Amino acid sequence: MKTYFRLLSFAKPIEKFAIPYVIATLFAIVFNTFLFTLLGPLMQALFLRNTVDITKVPNSWDLLGRFNHYINGVIANDEVFALKVICVVIVSTVFLSNFFRYFSQRFMEDLRVHTLLNLRRTVFNNVMNLHVGYFNSERKGDIISKVASDVQIVQFTVTNTLQVVFKEPVQLLFFVGVLISISFKLTIFSLLVIPISGFIISKIVKRLKQQATLSHESFAKMIGFLDESLSGIKIVKAFNASERVKSKFDEENKFYSFLTRKMVRRQQLASPVSQTLGVLVVVFILLYGGLEILTGKGDLKAAEFVVYLATFSQLMQPIKAITDSFSGIHTGITAGERVLDLIDTQPQLTNKPDAKDLDHFEKEIAFKNVSFYYGEKQVLNDINIVIPKGQTVALVGPSGGGKSTLMDLVPRFHDPVQGAVKIDGQDYRDLTVESIRSKMGTVNQESFLFNDTIYNNIAFAKPEATEEEVVAAAKIANAHEFILNTSDGYQSVVGDRGNRLSGGQRQRICIARAVLANPPIMLLDEATSALDTESEKLVQEALNNLMKNRTSIVIAHRLSTIQHADKIIVIDQGKVVEEGNHSELLAQKGLYRRLIDMQAFSE
Repeated sequence: MKTYFRLLSFAKPIEKFAIPYVIATLFAIVFNTFLFTLLGPLMQALFLRNTVDITKVPNSWDLLGRFNHYINGVIANDEVFALKVICVVIVSTVFLSNFFRYFSQRFMEDLRVHTLLNLRRTVFNNVMNLHVGYFNSERKGDIISKVASDVQIVQFTVTNTLQVVFKEPVQLLFFVGVLISISFKLTIFSLLVIPISGFIISKIVKRLKQQATLSHESFAKMIGFLDESLSGIKIVKAFNASERVKSKFDEENKFYSFLTRKMVRRQQLASPVSQTLGVLVVVFILLYGGLEILTGKGDLKAAEFVVYLATFSQLMQPIKAITDSFSGIHTGITAGERVLDLIDTQPQLTNKPDAKDLDHFEKEIAFKNVSFYYGEKQVLNDINIVIPKGQTVALVGPSGGGKSTLMDLVPRFHDPVQGAVKIDGQDYRDLTVESIRSKMGTVNQESFLFNDTIYNNIAFAKPEATEEEVVAAAKIANAHEFILNTSDGYQSVVGDRGNRLSGGQRQRICIARAVLANPPIMLLDEATSALDTESEKLVQEALNNLMKNRTSIVIAHRLSTIQHADKIIVIDQGKVVEEGNHSELLAQKGLYRRLIDMQAFSE
């Protein structure tokens, strides 16, 4: 129940929807119940008019009794007029019952949409706030499944259960009240079906929660596998792996379908059980009441018995809805636990309560005795580096040496486990993450673009930028000419991850995006390593334009591109092994010289 009430909190302000829903539902229940009691007066008017009793006057609080007394009086004087009155009342009752039922459903639907809005917003916002390292260890498909599918299941479960908890028990009480007013003894016996039905159904749905957990996990795997297959479709085709990929997806799909069938079978078993028990009780009531009327031994009258049977037949509907909700809530709670688990995941990087904004970058970025671990594996070991303002600093070294991890510490994607990263003498931890990153622009090896227009991809760095600013940034990035040659110019859509453009074109748009942001610090992570020679030349020229009058930190794959850097830092096995400019490092004849010779030989 704790999970359920936690999920229900996303419906706030619930009273905005719940109060009008309760009022509309109560009126719908009253008129719906009253409709079945009209069968008695109808029977009296059509078939039993000679047996009406108008001598007994009901109590003032007994509104139903007083209405029947009035109808009986009309029947005694004019049966035709009585029939017309009953028909008008029936039509009016049906209209009012459905009128209020419509509004109750409308308010509940508003609550459902409102709950989904809040829940999905909270989940997505928390995902966006998580640290970068979280996404390296979690399956993207699982996250997508929670945001898309699980949230949908949760909102239906929460609102449907809320509806059942109020509406069906109240409707049940109204029906039981009518039944007791007709025959107390018969009603007490017939209501034994409720606990018996509840016990049997609880046994049926006992394993639903475990199956629901496996089902949600299986669905998340399918979504993740689908995402990977679509993202790597060229690799799949290139290695003739389509059949293997289809077979792997089919296996998971079969498992998910198997679980779904088992769950649905259990859920669907609840309804026939309760319905069968209900029919058995109706047969008993029919036998008992019929014998009383035929033998004349009891007080039960024919018209009352018809009302009793009609009302009891409706009694099974709220019971069925309640039992169905028990089977459905297990699936919803399981999905809710997965969603709440994602909501409860705390970002590792948060601003201190007294964190200050970094207003200006004036002097340097400094790494002071910085060490970093992924789990138990040490990636950086006692790094001490100073990056002065206005200089270009290149990070080089063998793959896996720690260059990218060191770069990730600069925009504070991670915090060092030991030591500190400082900017202008201020510890990163004392500054807001947003203000640090606002001073930096990034161009990665993977040139990621959104499935949007070229214009919007460039303006992503500065949404309020004018068209002139966007065009100027594209020109600096050597992108303006090829953009004009596309089908719609700056309004051309680049496709999923920019797949309608070449690698060099994508990279130059990414550079234009960084140019438009106009940050004082640039981070370039092997920005030309995946390009052909011609594209590399254009991109390198764009990068040179980008780095003018800026502090630049560059990870270089081709060492020839960073020979003019002010400082080159050689990193191997998480340590700084060499530091200096190109000429100084060549003279040392160390690791940098070996890397240069190896690359020259391979070329």
